[in-house]
This record gives sequence, C-alpha cells and structure tokens, in this order.
Amino acid sequence: MENSRHFFYRKLHSLTGVIPVGIFLLEHLYTNYFATRGVEAYNQKVAEIWEIPFLLVFELLIIGSIIYHGIYGLYIAFQAKHNVGNYSYFRNVMFMLQRVTGVITLIYITWHVWETRVQVALGNVEKDQFFELMTDILSNPWMLTFYIIGLVSAVFHFSNGMWSFLVTWGITIGPRSQQISTYVWMTLFVVLSSIGIYTLLTFVNVETASQLIR
Repeated sequence: MENSRHFFYRKLHSLTGVIPVGIFLLEHLYTNYFATRGVEAYNQKVAEIWEIPFLLVFELLIIGSIIYHGIYGLYIAFQAKHNVGNYSYFRNVMFMLQRVTGVITLIYITWHVWETRVQVALGNVEKDQFFELMTDILSNPWMLTFYIIGLVSAVFHFSNGMWSFLVTWGITIGPRSQQISTYVWMTLFVVLSSIGIYTLLTFVNVETASQLIR
C-alpha cells in the first residue's frame, strides 16, 4: 500500500511539473517577451491576462500545483541517491542539477509571486504598472542576478524535467529516443533561457523604458 501511494505521489509530481506548472512557466516567458516591444505592448498583454474568466480559480490551481510539486520535490531532493552505478556520469550530473535547480526555482517563484501578484492583491501595486514594477525591481544589480539565476534554473528544471517525464511515462524508452530527447530539450533550454535573459535586460534598460513611456 505504501509503495502504491509513493508511486502515485511520484506520478502526480511528474504530471504537475508539466501541467500546469510547465504551462505557467511558458506563459510567463511568452507574456514577458512583450516587454521587448515596449511599455504599452507589455502592459496591454498583462491587462489581457487580468480579463481571463475565473482567473482566480486558475491562479489557485497553479499555486496549489506549485506548492505540491515544490514540497514533494524537496522531499525527493533530500532523499535522492544519485545512482552512480546505474546511470552514466552525464545523467547523474543532470539528476543532481535537477534537484538543485528545483530548490532554486521554488525560492525564485515564491519571491517573484510575493513581489508581483501578492503586492497587487495588497493594493500596493496597480495592475497597469507591471512594467514599471519590474523595471524598479531589476534596477538593483543583486535582484537582476537573482532573477537571471532563478530564470535559468526554472527553464533548466522544466527542460530536463520534460526529459524525465517522457521516460517516466514510457514515451521515450530506448537509448536512441532518449538521446534525441536530450538534444531537443537541452536546445530548448538554451533558446528559452536566452529569450528570458534578453527580456529581463529589456526591463533593466531604464533609459530606453523612459523614452518608450514618453
């Protein structure tokens, strides 16, 4: 009975890493990319999100999934053995990085939600001031560094997690398919990380932002 529960928790942990947490990450990257088109374009995109029907329900679902995925992920991280004798050195390194980036990502998401969504709920930030809010946050070099590390960790955790997801759910079974999957997801990791960092640097460029506001 205990083993079956553990199996179920593992499967649910794997599934929540893709739906809805993975979708949440991709949607954030997509929305934030509009910052590269200017203040008005970004704030308009954010405004569209506020108009989604039953938004609070979706937010609670995502938050609940993140909490479960994060807490159970921490349990896995601290209970994990790196299977040195069973897998290649590369896979063991990726296994270790998956655990480390999972911890960093949990801290990053928690802090980011506190600085943005929670501040809106508390009435400290207006819904149409997200560009200005992110510019203010990222103007601090320490926060910029933290956000870049958090972003890269989140994208890696998702990309490498997708490799594990496909193996766990029996989609990529053989060595050949798993090798191709590695190339695909690591390429996606590089692409998404590059786009995300470029977007963060857009927020940092205060002079450009000020010109766009005018």
